[in-house]
Amino acid sequence: MKFPVTIEHRKIEAKIYGKTEGYPFYRVSAYVGGKRRVSSFASYTEAKTAAEKLVRDIAGGSQAAALSNTQSREALDALQRLQSLYAETGIRVGLSEAVSRFAEAATKLKSPNLTDAIDGFIKTLATVKRVGLKEAVEQFMQGREHLTVSQNGKRPQISKPYNYTVGLWLMEFANTLPGTDVCDLTGNMLDAYISNHADVSPRTRNGRRMVVTMLLKWCARKNYLDRGHRLFEADRMATEDCATESIEFYKPEELSALLRTASAEIQHKHLAPVIALCGLAGLRLQEAVRLTWKDVFRINGHIEISQSVAKTQRRRLVEIVPSLAGWLRPYSTATGPVWNHCLDKFHTDFGALRTSLKISARRNGLRHAYCTFHFAAFSNENLTAAQAGNSPAMIHSNYKAFATKAEGLAWFAVAPEPAENRSIQMPVSA
Repeated sequence: MKFPVTIEHRKIEAKIYGKTEGYPFYRVSAYVGGKRRVSSFASYTEAKTAAEKLVRDIAGGSQAAALSNTQSREALDALQRLQSLYAETGIRVGLSEAVSRFAEAATKLKSPNLTDAIDGFIKTLATVKRVGLKEAVEQFMQGREHLTVSQNGKRPQISKPYNYTVGLWLMEFANTLPGTDVCDLTGNMLDAYISNHADVSPRTRNGRRMVVTMLLKWCARKNYLDRGHRLFEADRMATEDCATESIEFYKPEELSALLRTASAEIQHKHLAPVIALCGLAGLRLQEAVRLTWKDVFRINGHIEISQSVAKTQRRRLVEIVPSLAGWLRPYSTATGPVWNHCLDKFHTDFGALRTSLKISARRNGLRHAYCTFHFAAFSNENLTAAQAGNSPAMIHSNYKAFATKAEGLAWFAVAPEPAENRSIQMPVSA
């Protein structure tokens, strides 16, 4: 028999090569998928049978013919393993899908070793509890409620107005991402939330970042969020530099209009003592609304800002200037709190009073005015700082050279009776 022998089917050819001294086997050669494939057989009959089957398979479009013996064995082993997976778990996956999933996962991990990643996922899955973001916010706020209650006469750890703002912002955060579980939060979601507040000041955005950070740290402690999360690395979660807040304050004639109108009109009368205390004693609004009338009148000529009242939790005494004494005189027999309402009511009613007098809003305008005019009148940052409960450096950097001494004297001359009919008396410490 003359070799090579050609076996043909539908223009598909395979050649059988005979034995040689160096290689005592019959070889079947054919091109499959553009590649030459060679198989060896001990007898001519086996080689011919294999060649005839090979050309028929190729002509019929079978892809199995393109596999080498090793590849065929690996494919059979893989199919057998997938069959075992189905038998053990009921999960049915085709060989092509299994390979595609593996390739996708290996690409994301940049490693063919998926075992460590799977073990880490299982560990995380076992500890992280799936809780909705809105539910987490409600739990967080409920857990803080007791911190707003005074214990044994001491100042609460958290003020109710501040806690109210925290809850308002966090609920807004949750409503921005409806149906989202805490463990599904992403950096992109946080970026989008902060981006929605591009119209507010950097200081306000930083405040929102802070309360979201508080929530996420609490969620990690409660195992609602993986402790290894990297949400704080989101681009827009970085704290912004805040320029010094511009100082805006009311003028003496505006303070006079506010106090006279509030004292004369029944619907605004409850505002008068708070306006007087903030404007003529320099109290912070939250300090003023925490006061009792006993705090105001207990020490002659001074208002006692106790540790539980002061923002800095440091006791101080504030001198009652003659003009302030005049505004406080109608309340000399009063008892109980100076302010009997919520803080929001002051903002609302004070805003209405301002609007009726056509006076524009100034953030912390009464306290800023006190610090500005007190420093202008006395030129002593240490004295102003002691009265306002601030640092001398802060007074010097924020309130210097905004008003003249004459303007300072005019501010502290705003009294119940017209200033021109009384002599201006300043505190002895001047």
